[in-house]
This record gives sequence, C-alpha cells and structure tokens, in this order.
Amino acid sequence: MSDVFSRAQRSAVMRAVKSSGTAPERRLFELARTSGARLRRNVRSLPGSPDLVAPQRRVCVFVHGCFWHQHTCARGARRPASNAGYWRAKLERNVRRDRRVARELRALGWTVVTVWECQFRAPERLRRRLVRYLAPADRVVS
Repeated sequence: MSDVFSRAQRSAVMRAVKSSGTAPERRLFELARTSGARLRRNVRSLPGSPDLVAPQRRVCVFVHGCFWHQHTCARGARRPASNAGYWRAKLERNVRRDRRVARELRALGWTVVTVWECQFRAPERLRRRLVRYLAPADRVVS
C-alpha cells in the first residue's frame, strides 16, 4: 500500500512532530503541579533530557507516546504495514535508547518514572501516582 501523502507532504508532516512541549507533556506538567514539587522541564544536562524533573526529590519523568516507545497497550502494538523493516528498526532503537537512558539516570541516583500516553485517560489516577513520586517529603500525601 502506498502512502496517502507525496514525499514532500510526508516530510512536512514528520517535521511537524515535536520532541518537546507536546500536549501530553503540558498536561503532565499541569497534573504534576498539584504535587507541590518544584519542577523543571526538558533538562538537557541529564541523559535523555527528561520531560519533567523534580531536582529536590531526584525524580525524572518521561512522557512516552505508546506507538513511538512500544507500550504494551493496543496503540503501542500497532505496526506500520509499509516499509516494515525501517519502522521495526526505528522503534526498536527507541526502546533500546529508553532503557539505556533509564539505566544511566539510575546510576546517577535518579528515580525514573515513565508515563504512557494512554495513562492520560485516567487523569486522577495518574495525578495520584505523580504525587507519590514528586511530593516533598514533608508534605502529607492523600
């Protein structure tokens, strides 16, 4: 099956895919703000440039798209039919990079939290999870 876009249109579509400041990142930041933690976004000095960092708690949070990072949910299980070899290799590289970055951060003493795109369907549950990791030690968490 051929692509519905021309090569130039497909290139423009792929260029528009952002790596930071995405809608899920912004939603996560808003949810995480309720934890009371001081948060920084896209810290380039840490391996993998975590999407959110709570320096005082030494917690890094990554927001992963289910497809791009191969989550086990239905959306992450999809595989493109065209150019399958390219996509398989690309997605496997993403997963290997995620594992390597998490390993490097843990070796530096950071806690790594991964939030999947599909988890935004239950925002209250996600907020409670974030508060557990991000809330300052002296704050009572409910």
